[in-house]
Amino acid sequence: MIILHIARREEWETAVMGGQYTTGSLATEGFIHCSTVEQVLVPANERFRGQTDLLLLCIDPSRLTAPLVYEDCYETGVQFPHIYGALNITAVRRVLDFPPQADGSFTLPPTLQWGQALCLPNPGQPQSLPDSTSHNLFGVLKF
Repeated sequence: MIILHIARREEWETAVMGGQYTTGSLATEGFIHCSTVEQVLVPANERFRGQTDLLLLCIDPSRLTAPLVYEDCYETGVQFPHIYGALNITAVRRVLDFPPQADGSFTLPPTLQWGQALCLPNPGQPQSLPDSTSHNLFGVLKF
């Protein structure tokens, strides 16, 4: 299983250099907002509509060094994953380009449409996905 975080490209690039990723919500709310694959389009379309500098970080919860809590902070009846601390970049297994459609809305990248298992690299195996490029932890798949 993976969880996802919508990140701005510049913030992710800064995190790679420093070894950990933080967001404004960590300072103001105490956690980093994440989503499951099934949930991610809700915050993407509500909070990021039309933004073109976005990435999806595919996070392996078993590699997190900070606590992960599923909770309903907004009394919607839906529990979202939240990371209570900085995100260690070693927990990020894949980074996907996340461009909006022409109308500003978002759809799942093909890698996630095929199944979340494709978001996790297979250790020791070269990565080759349909219509994508091979990359490492710090690279970005573009579709």
